Amino acid sequence: MKNKQAYKIIIVDDEIEYQNITSLILENEGYKTETFSNGVDALDYMENNNVDLVITDLKMPKISGLELIKEIKMKNNDTDVLVVTAFGSIESAVEAMKVGAAEYFIKSDEPADLLIKINRLAKLKRLERKSNILLKKQNSPDFFLNTKSKSYQDIITMCNKTANSGINILLLGESGVGKEVIANYIHKISNRCNEPFVPVNCQVFPEGIIESELFGHEKGSFTGAIDSRLGKFEEANYGTLFLDEICDLPMSTQGKLLRSLETKKISKVGGNKSIDLDVRFISATNKSPFIEIENKKFREDLLYRINTLTITIPPLRKRKEDLPGLIAYFINKIETDQKKKIVKVDDSVMDYLLKYDYPGNIRELKNIIERLVALSDDGIITNNELFLQKSSNCLESIFDPEKELRDARADFEKAFIIASMEKCDNKVSECAKKLGITPRQLRNKLEQYSISKSN
Repeated sequence: MKNKQAYKIIIVDDEIEYQNITSLILENEGYKTETFSNGVDALDYMENNNVDLVITDLKMPKISGLELIKEIKMKNNDTDVLVVTAFGSIESAVEAMKVGAAEYFIKSDEPADLLIKINRLAKLKRLERKSNILLKKQNSPDFFLNTKSKSYQDIITMCNKTANSGINILLLGESGVGKEVIANYIHKISNRCNEPFVPVNCQVFPEGIIESELFGHEKGSFTGAIDSRLGKFEEANYGTLFLDEICDLPMSTQGKLLRSLETKKISKVGGNKSIDLDVRFISATNKSPFIEIENKKFREDLLYRINTLTITIPPLRKRKEDLPGLIAYFINKIETDQKKKIVKVDDSVMDYLLKYDYPGNIRELKNIIERLVALSDDGIITNNELFLQKSSNCLESIFDPEKELRDARADFEKAFIIASMEKCDNKVSECAKKLGITPRQLRNKLEQYSISKSN
């Protein structure tokens, strides 16, 4: 109710009875409205008042509905317009949409249809407002740390308490949860914030190169070493070194890293001189260090050196209350990057984005929005793009090499049933027939996979 009160609607129609009925319906729904009998008075009101939506007839005295739309869009393109027209005048409604109207409604249709259209526009307006707020913060290092999740808030509190301590921190979490975001945040709020933050992904470099990347090398120390080179430790001196996917370091490099952390000194590859360093060390992994130790792929003594404090970052599916803000942020950012304007997201698409589990976490959410925006036409993201997206997500999920066969099989079955239900307009009997199973068996599957259905 409070959100709807913040969404201001004016109704412009020369039929007083229609004005009053429409106003009554909307105010019973929780919206705040004003009514006018002509477009000139409506424009005068809008000079000094913010209006989110104008509901207007097309045939009116003084100025027509088309002229009113043009004036509104010229003065304030952020105000949406919904055109009301009589049955048989669809051509006029289409013309109105060409000059900027967002929706149209036929007077003889059910009032419930009008409410559906208005609720959709109001939802998009709230999303847009969040986007604008979030966009202003997008260059801030703590943007992704704006959270409604209690567990994530606890992590931020822990970071705030330990930022200046200098202790070694190990970040655990699935791929894509934002481990580097947390590491960068710790650096930004610490007393080292004016010094370098140097991230290194240990998966990127092969065994013969990673040691040189971290510690540097002397000229002539190996074939191709035509000059001396600074390593990442030296680059991060007085600042913060962040080693991502530390469990992928070769065992030989792990030993040298352990000595460097213990002595706070490094030696370049091919060099004999020790170099004193003052570096804050933060590391991260998406694996279990204890399992890697059991498999003799990670040193136990190194683990106890790097995990003075361990922070486990929850996956996105465990903090879904943050999804609306993240979706709004990515839509706004990506439409700018792609030079496209998204004016509408179908309810079914938004419902999917809010319910999906995101096995790839924030990185996957960003990729999904990028694809949806790229595939959109006329600024509208529809079910067509979503169906392609679901197919892509299904393949990515099924062929995850870390997933067990039974989980991959379940993911495929769920995705296949969702696609089949959509093609059958969510009709259980029709879908069951196509799948070659009974309606009862299909309903059991729908319940098992928490797939919405209609009887």
